[in-house]
Amino acid sequence: MNRRTTVIGAVLAIIGLPVVLVLIDAVSSYALHPITRTIVSSGERREYILHVPKSYHRARPTPLVISMHGAMSSPSVQMHVSQWNTAADENGFIVVYPAGTGTGPKTYVNRGWRTPSRMPDVVFISALIDELEVSYNIDPARIYANGLSNGGGMAFVLSCTLPHRIAAIGAVAAAETRPWSWCPDSHPVPMIAFHGTADRFTPYDGGKVWFVADPFPSVPGWAANWARRNRCGANPVDSVVAADVVRREYTGCADQAAVVLYTIKGGGHTWPGGKPMPEWLVGPTSRSIDATSQMWAFFREHPLRRK
Repeated sequence: MNRRTTVIGAVLAIIGLPVVLVLIDAVSSYALHPITRTIVSSGERREYILHVPKSYHRARPTPLVISMHGAMSSPSVQMHVSQWNTAADENGFIVVYPAGTGTGPKTYVNRGWRTPSRMPDVVFISALIDELEVSYNIDPARIYANGLSNGGGMAFVLSCTLPHRIAAIGAVAAAETRPWSWCPDSHPVPMIAFHGTADRFTPYDGGKVWFVADPFPSVPGWAANWARRNRCGANPVDSVVAADVVRREYTGCADQAAVVLYTIKGGGHTWPGGKPMPEWLVGPTSRSIDATSQMWAFFREHPLRRK
């Protein structure tokens, strides 16, 4: 009975997800009035939403945060859920929300970051950074990438392919199935992650879900592998942040490239502290911690230390 309920729930989630995201996309677009911009990369027309705080001044080098949506989602949904614009206004950095690729209506609900070959997306992100550096005074030592689900997996890809440009990355409910042996660059890259133990789409303990071909790694194991990549100390430090949140930090890492994992007990496939999506679909959104503000505090402490 439990297995049958789980399967039925997963089917309903997959069927209902595009409709829910269309509605969220429409609401966020109407409320926040995002302007979609375009560039051409690898012969494709690629889209993104840009937010520049009113405090921006051309004379000051300004950090850039790249925030990537999950599969079957869009830049405006990512903007709405993560609330990066608020953090940008409060802290004086620029944030950009690039769009993945795929087919679908203007709301991009069928879009995501490509697997198994994500190199066209890497080229796109690199070209996007180039374009923003021409138009704005971007601090080259403070360019950061983060993402939700499939976007979190793309942040991992960028850490392996653009370590000379990306200072640190953040991953929320990351959907990453690539083995560590794939990573073409072993330079230490600071990483902060957030993951719920009740995530049905990217299970905290790892394993295969029926709508994805490859199994997901366990999240603690994935973080431990990242710590090995960064040559951190073997023994992480755990601390209780809230009744439902445990923080694990690996210290003594090469180039001060710390690795931090926030485990949200009972958390779903959601952005902690962000705008909640329907709980019946993605599970609970913890209000005990704000992933965006914690991520920015982490980013601020980790400028690029590599040439």
